[in-house]
Amino acid sequence: MMARLGNAFAEAMGQVAASLARLTVVSLFIITFLVQPSQIPTSSMEPTMLVGDFVLVNKQVFAQPGHWRWLLPYRDPRRDDIIVFHYPIDPAELLVKRVIATPTDRIHLRGGAVVLNGKPVAEPFAAYSPAERSAYRDEFPNLQRADPAAEATWWIELRHRIRGADLPIPDNRYFAMGDNRNNSQDSRFWGFVPHENIVGEPLLVYLSTDRTPNSPRGRIRWDRLGLIIR
Repeated sequence: MMARLGNAFAEAMGQVAASLARLTVVSLFIITFLVQPSQIPTSSMEPTMLVGDFVLVNKQVFAQPGHWRWLLPYRDPRRDDIIVFHYPIDPAELLVKRVIATPTDRIHLRGGAVVLNGKPVAEPFAAYSPAERSAYRDEFPNLQRADPAAEATWWIELRHRIRGADLPIPDNRYFAMGDNRNNSQDSRFWGFVPHENIVGEPLLVYLSTDRTPNSPRGRIRWDRLGLIIR
């Protein structure tokens, strides 16, 4: 009797171990190839994404087509897409911004508003305050006045790329900006995002905390859990 119980217990534990092993393999596959967690460290994407948001990133949507093309929908980034990418100045750092212009587009800003291919565009997601006006940032591209935050190499490159009032976007490059237009270090300050630098697209918020100096662990923002990012 005891032997049969022992065998049954061992068999049950073996099944549990096998199930855990399969779950681990599936989890590793998902994290490695499909999604990855990422944290929002700055306010540059407010109000769309907040400091303390933890998001899942779709790593396949902008990837090069491969063996899984029949199952996963690959495509190039489009205007208004939010992207996670390796910072061109320091590829070890990941940034999150919104695609404002794609290859062959022409862009400039007037009074903080985007003019794309000669036409003003509506951006309901953008937050901008004219009370904090910056000639370089809000009248981009503006070579009459430099900005200390702008990368020197980009400032020099701009002189060769501007055509009339516009900045044309070259092949395989994207112009990205934060939704918080007054407080975003983005393509205006360091240049284009190469296609190969793009990691993926944020899908949803799986955790969000409002950390403060008085509450370093932060409180959970329950209303943001499961929020779809657009």
